Amino acid sequence: MNKNIFLVGTHWGDEGKGKIVDVLTENASACVRFQGGHNAGHTLLIGGKKIILHLIPSGILRDHVKSIIGNGVVVSLEALQDELNDLKSNNIAIQDKLFISKFCHVILPSHQAIDIAREKYLGKASIGTTGRGIGPAYEDKVARRGLRLIDFFNHEHLISRITSLIDYHNFLLSNYYKSTPVSLNETIDKLVPIFKSIKKYVIDVTPLMMEISTNSTIIFEGAQGTMLDIDHGTYPYVTSSNTIFPGMTTGTGIGSDKINYSLGITKSYTTRVGNGPFPTELKDDIGDNLAKWGGEIGATTGRARRCGWLDIKILNKAIELNNLNGIALTKLDVLDNLEKIKIGKDYNSFNDVADIEYLEMDGWQTLTKGIKKLKDLPKNARHYIETIENLSNTSVDLISTGASREDIIFIKNIFE
Repeated sequence: MNKNIFLVGTHWGDEGKGKIVDVLTENASACVRFQGGHNAGHTLLIGGKKIILHLIPSGILRDHVKSIIGNGVVVSLEALQDELNDLKSNNIAIQDKLFISKFCHVILPSHQAIDIAREKYLGKASIGTTGRGIGPAYEDKVARRGLRLIDFFNHEHLISRITSLIDYHNFLLSNYYKSTPVSLNETIDKLVPIFKSIKKYVIDVTPLMMEISTNSTIIFEGAQGTMLDIDHGTYPYVTSSNTIFPGMTTGTGIGSDKINYSLGITKSYTTRVGNGPFPTELKDDIGDNLAKWGGEIGATTGRARRCGWLDIKILNKAIELNNLNGIALTKLDVLDNLEKIKIGKDYNSFNDVADIEYLEMDGWQTLTKGIKKLKDLPKNARHYIETIENLSNTSVDLISTGASREDIIFIKNIFE
């Protein structure tokens, strides 16, 4: 039986989606990325080797899986080339496995220049972007002046569009941000050869997805997390696309009726990168230790992640927004050393957390790393999981107890 599955991070991203996607694609025929750019990062540990993916879906690591980049993704050709080279150096096959929508918008060097110049211009009021040009690329998309991969198939048409776009960008860089303009000729000379090298992967991917979805299983994965959604997140400290379930339909052309199960990836504590509200943030030794034990360094930016207790209020909002059927609880092992563990239950607003209500429980102070059966978890760890289920009224169907793809507990077979 085919069962198409939608995955989403329930908080601010970095919940461990890459590993969960990698585990689930063992039983899938395709893996689809539907939004975001190379501002996302999935860190995977395969056979003791660390592999970091930014644009290409995690399913690329399995030979039987087609990895599809949907039209909602903005693509940096330079970043894509680097990622392909890294995969090839790790002897991971690409041919007949990677498919990229010809309707993806392209991130230009000038988009990145604007992103960096804007953050510098805003100073303390900056959003805390990755500086990868994702926001400016989406701005041009919505303003109907963006450049798409399909434009590269006609060189004369490409030169006309890219000239107009970079002229506009350079006007902003020079006159508003007082920054260095970007060379048009250097941009063309750099991107055209890269496109030629990846042209064989660029197609209209929607018919392919429609065909696969009728007789096999597809994993749909977004980047970032629910609270970074442009419409429903902690605006303005959000990303520039829709990270939640509706973003999947617009970012792929696949209807919501094709999805059979929605899985929320939830870290056992909460983290976020960059600026913006974070009600359960820990600015003490516990927060520092969670960051250290959890290796909380951004795979894309190298920035340290802010850490705090699990926020149930946000989890419940994510469950509603994404119509979640179940939860994949990740990084449970990071809490192993704690004597006491808290869960943030409620507060008035994101910016007024003086009255935040916490539920405190005993930790287990026993190693859980690598445990593969629920019954083998410490009693207090099982109690923590049951508490999350009770507070969210949603079942925890998978538990990750380590970085390796083998460190997983399957409580429910979500493919049945």
